[in-house]
Amino acid sequence: MRLPLLLALLAGLFPAPAWADPVRAADYDAFWLWAGVRAGPQIEAAKIVYLLQGEIAPDGEGRVRLKARGAAEPGPHQPTLWLVYRAKSLDWPPEVVAHITARFEAWRVASAQVAGVQIDFDASTRGLQSYAAFLRALRRVLPAGCRLSVTGLMDWASRGAPEDLDALSGSVDEVIFQTYRGRETVRDIDAYLARLGRVTIPFRLGLAEGALWSPTDSLAHNPHFKGYVVFLRN
Repeated sequence: MRLPLLLALLAGLFPAPAWADPVRAADYDAFWLWAGVRAGPQIEAAKIVYLLQGEIAPDGEGRVRLKARGAAEPGPHQPTLWLVYRAKSLDWPPEVVAHITARFEAWRVASAQVAGVQIDFDASTRGLQSYAAFLRALRRVLPAGCRLSVTGLMDWASRGAPEDLDALSGSVDEVIFQTYRGRETVRDIDAYLARLGRVTIPFRLGLAEGALWSPTDSLAHNPHFKGYVVFLRN
């Protein structure tokens, strides 16, 4: 068999991935800014910044505590801000909620641009009903005018039952689905994206800076898709 024909057959068996270009921060206007990441010039032009504020996790004695993360303090900021809390447990004592509430109020006094709070928790698809109940309870105690955002796994859209996804719609204002694991876009991402038509909540897609990505045409026609958020790296 001639080499060109062999290569053509192999290309049919192993098609090239749909994504081809590295994610460049300069091409986007919404970002996650995590602890230890230097804020580059893209932050100056950003429209939305999701700013890490703390991590909620069990300590060495098993008590759930909030540890402050991130260096930015309340003050006049141009982009719309979301205050992000990375959670490794949902068993929150009252002082954790009190801290989040006080922190939001401090930011709101200093900047009218603060939109709300985002919870970054890797809830399993099977646990969406319980997670939605937690979020409803949290929303009831957040200050008036404080919107609620969550990050989500691509599995939610692909494997979650419609009633589980609908349960979230009464709890949150938006979901940001993370298209990456570590530094790379998840494998078979096109198959996940094809299921996003089942989602009836406003959502964005989270991209990892430097990961390979290409937008899909289906998103342009999805009324619930609100854009991208890039996880910045040094």
